[in-house]
This record gives sequence, structure tokens and C-alpha cells, in this order.
Amino acid sequence: MLITPLYAAVFGLFFVFLSARVIWIRRHYKVAFGVGENKKLERAVRVHGNFSEYVPLTFLLIYFVEIENTNAMWIHALSITFLVARCSHAFGVSRIKEDLRFRVCGLFLTGVVICASALMILVGRL
Repeated sequence: MLITPLYAAVFGLFFVFLSARVIWIRRHYKVAFGVGENKKLERAVRVHGNFSEYVPLTFLLIYFVEIENTNAMWIHALSITFLVARCSHAFGVSRIKEDLRFRVCGLFLTGVVICASALMILVGRL
């Protein structure tokens, strides 16, 4: 049984949460398009956008690692690390008084998961 669909479902719900958050902030501040001068909306839009930019490729890589018959613990480790990364990034960027440690941690761990997955695929093909 594949493991990545379980995590993909969790990330799907996370995506819907981030989407709903943008919609709620738009309605609350009556901003139909763009972000206007609203810093909170600008940050929410970037969190949502960054999520939608990184998650598909990263999950595709994790899936490819999984179908190479990699030990299930590696798939869980990659997926949980990626979840921590995206939560950290979302929390950090969402704050108007941003604590860069959360953002940097999120980006660093995302990079680790992407690189580890890519290297596992490449090494498995040698």
C-alpha cells in the first residue's frame, strides 16, 4: 500500500485551509483582487502561493522515491519533515512581525527534502 497518498491528503487539507484563509482575509478587508496595501493579505497570499509552488514537485519526488521500493521509514521521514517545513514556513511568513527563523527553517527543510528525494532517485538509477 502506498504511503504518499496519505500525506498528500493531509497537504490537500492544508492547501484548502490556506485558500480559505486568503478568502476570509479578502472578505474581511474587502479586497477583491490583488492585495492593496494590506500586509496581512499580502503575507497570506504569499504563504498560499509558496505552498502551491513547492508542494507538487516535492510530492512527485517523494512518490518516485516510494515506487522505487524504498523503505517505508524513509517515505515517512521525508513526508513528516516536509510537513514540518511547510508549517514552519507558513507560520513564519504569516506574521507581520516576522521571525525569520521559522521562514528559514521551512525553506531549509524543504530544500533538504527535495535534495534528499532527488538524490535517492538518482542513486537508485545508477
